[in-house]
Amino acid sequence: MISSARRVTTACAALCVLGTALTACGTPGGERPGPAASRTPASPSVSPSSTHTPVLAPGPGGLTPVFEHGPRTRGKTVAFTFDADMTADQGPRAASGEHFDNPGLIRALRELKVPATVFMTGKWADQYPAEARELGHDPQFEVANHSFSHYAFTADCYGLPTVDADRMRTDVERAYASLRAAGVPHAMPYFRFPGGCYDQRALRSLSGLGVTAVQWDVVSGDAFATDADAVVRQVLDGVRPGSVVVLHCTRSAAPTTERVVRTVVPELRRKGYRFVKVSELIGQTGTGR
Repeated sequence: MISSARRVTTACAALCVLGTALTACGTPGGERPGPAASRTPASPSVSPSSTHTPVLAPGPGGLTPVFEHGPRTRGKTVAFTFDADMTADQGPRAASGEHFDNPGLIRALRELKVPATVFMTGKWADQYPAEARELGHDPQFEVANHSFSHYAFTADCYGLPTVDADRMRTDVERAYASLRAAGVPHAMPYFRFPGGCYDQRALRSLSGLGVTAVQWDVVSGDAFATDADAVVRQVLDGVRPGSVVVLHCTRSAAPTTERVVRTVVPELRRKGYRFVKVSELIGQTGTGR
C-alpha cells in the first residue's frame, strides 16, 4: 500500500484483528508488476464481463499484475470500491440476524448515481444471492472477486486464517463459482486480496487465471468506525486524481458507510471529481500516468 494508507495502518491493525471479515487495514507486500494495460480476455474460469474488459498485462514470468490507482494526469476521476466481506464461519451469525449486507448503502449509491465496483466473497454471494444477482445485473455496478471466505493469502495478515499456497487458485475459482451460482452473469476479472495482504508467492499462485489484483491508494477507515465525520475527512484528504478508495458494505462492522458516502460524494463533485468504476481506471492506465 502506498504512503497514504500507511498513515492509518497502525491504528487500524488492532481493529482488524477483531473482525476478520474486513479489509480496510490491509498492507500489501511484494513487488508491483508494471502497469501496462491490455484488453486481453481473461481465463474462461473467471468469467470476464466481455472480451473487451481492461486488465493489466502480466508481470515478469506471467506474475499476476497489481493495480493501485489510475493515471494522475487524465482528469479528476475516482473509483469507489466496496468490499462485501463474509467469512466461512459467519453463517450462524447471519442466521441469527447479523447483517453483512447494506441495502441502504446500495440505495444511496443509486440515488446519488455513483458507479462502483463491489468486491464480493463467495460466502457473501451464497448468503445474499438475490442481492448479488441484483448488483450483477445493474449496469451502475461491477462485481469482482474477493476470495471465497476472506482467508488471507499471506501469513500474519491481521489475524485472518490463511489459505494454503496450493489452494489459493482454487479459492479464487470457487468464489467465481459462487458468484455465477448466485446469478451474477459477468463477474469481472479483478481480484482483491483479503486484508490487502499479498506477496510474490500469492501472485505466482494466481498466475494464469487472467485476473488483475486490485488494491487501493485511499483507505477510508470505515471498518468499525463510529465517527462518520472522521471517515469523511480521511477520504477527502486522501483522494487524488485516479484514486481507488476502499470502503465496505457490511452493515454490522461498517455502520457509518452510508452516511459517509452521502456526505463525501457531493463534496468530491463540488471539487470537480467524476466517479468511475475500476475498469475505467484500468482502461486508462496504458495511456498515461
